[in-house]
Amino acid sequence: MSRTVSSWILSSARSSIILQGKGRWYSICIPNRNKIKWKLVFSKICPYPAGSCSLDRTFSFPKAFRHTSTEEEHFSFQLSPAQINDILRAGELSHRTLDLNGKNANSVLRFESNQLASNSPIEDRRSAATCLQTAGMMFGVFDGHAGTACAQAVSERLLHYIAVSLMPRQSLEEIELAVEAMKPVRPILQWHRHPNDVEYQEITSRYFENLRVYWQHLLDLDTELGFSLEEAMICAFKRLDSDISLEVQAPQENELMRNIALQVAFSGATACVAHIDGVHLHVANTGDCRAVLGVCEEDGTWSTLPLTRDHNAYDEFEIRRLKREHPRSEEKTLFVNDRLLGILMPSRAFGDVQLKWSKELQHSILESSCDVEALNIYQYVPPNYHTPPYLTAEPEVTYHKLRSKDKFLVIASDGLWEMLSNEKVVKLVAGHLAELNMQKAGLTFKKPVNLGYMHNLLLQRKSKGLASLDQNTATHLIRHAVGSNEYGEVDPEKLAAMLSLPEDLARMYRDDITVTVVHFNPETIEDYYRNH
Repeated sequence: MSRTVSSWILSSARSSIILQGKGRWYSICIPNRNKIKWKLVFSKICPYPAGSCSLDRTFSFPKAFRHTSTEEEHFSFQLSPAQINDILRAGELSHRTLDLNGKNANSVLRFESNQLASNSPIEDRRSAATCLQTAGMMFGVFDGHAGTACAQAVSERLLHYIAVSLMPRQSLEEIELAVEAMKPVRPILQWHRHPNDVEYQEITSRYFENLRVYWQHLLDLDTELGFSLEEAMICAFKRLDSDISLEVQAPQENELMRNIALQVAFSGATACVAHIDGVHLHVANTGDCRAVLGVCEEDGTWSTLPLTRDHNAYDEFEIRRLKREHPRSEEKTLFVNDRLLGILMPSRAFGDVQLKWSKELQHSILESSCDVEALNIYQYVPPNYHTPPYLTAEPEVTYHKLRSKDKFLVIASDGLWEMLSNEKVVKLVAGHLAELNMQKAGLTFKKPVNLGYMHNLLLQRKSKGLASLDQNTATHLIRHAVGSNEYGEVDPEKLAAMLSLPEDLARMYRDDITVTVVHFNPETIEDYYRNH
């Protein structure tokens, strides 16, 4: 990006030129003589007043590097390389899987994850966990809209619902007996979290109570065989969404709990969750997050295997599904301007009870609530709202049996896929892995090591550009998504400009981006096929 383009971004914001953005969630651009405002149909962007409840406590990037408004007198796009790296790497998370003997017998070798905010605060969430009472690992990416509340709740709860759905009857009976006897319950999941990916302790007990009701329901089913993995994932998605809806309707004396339940139900989130157990990979997707497999063919070329479909107005299967579920008289109003009822981009999501409940139920719940405006809840019923529900959280589940040529899985929110194609993402990860391997090969120390040798080694790294190479693959993808030019190369000036965009402008250029890259262990996968 040249200085001319950087200047144009700033001047366009100040002169109220409407810029073409990738609007994510029912946004309306309202030009003003002095500035551009974004209005959310269901959500008013305003600070929470004192005493009100907010779930928008999430991780923040270094505020010194991000302007709050284009109206600032000393607005500048200048960021140093160190500042750029600090911003891009603030949300990095990585984990390498090892067994008790220090050897990796897991088909997951390691995973790397990162996030970059556009909204303030970021509305995306992510989860990663190892199943402790069943086999496998789970990875989730959650793209929130109309606030952070729903994505936060789903990221904390969904993996537990899936794990409970997979547990054998005996294990469910054991944890139920332990709870009845007020004894400690063996943990179900081992979480792998970024320090800022925190739970909200004040509502954890409520969530546990409802999870218990769910496993009691599973015990009442009296089925010895249990669910298949696909059935477990579908059941878990649907049950959690049902609980989100019922929790806000239940009488609640605690005002904090009531307010949180309202915020969760009246905001929304799409979700993509992968469950990996040995060579068995299942991906459950609701909405427009995406999972893509990177495959290295025998000749060394790379190919892409998509494991999800985007659930939106561009998908013919979704259009046909919704037409089957609603009267023919509504065919022309189901999707307006490529949005569900002219409102929502994804056609499947958690929460969003405005598109699931009857008008009467919405009115009843909101009228009996406290100051809904203080909770960022806007009372709105879209036109042509006749036969709800129009939205579902039921996922599509894809199964894939891993092969030794399947090298990695990328799960990301649509903020990445709006910027990079599936093929480009796989190419970038493959190229980055090759660069990291070259770096390791070129940095082997000769013994004995002296200061002169170390100095020459650092000079070699600098000349090769290795000193700033991202060690986290997710960061590498985000860097390219935000800073690539028309040739697919990272333009330092464009990257600096995009990262320093103020909060009143950043959302017009990009969405929140969350990426998790899961690297597979080819030796473990090959061992499976040798033994079967």
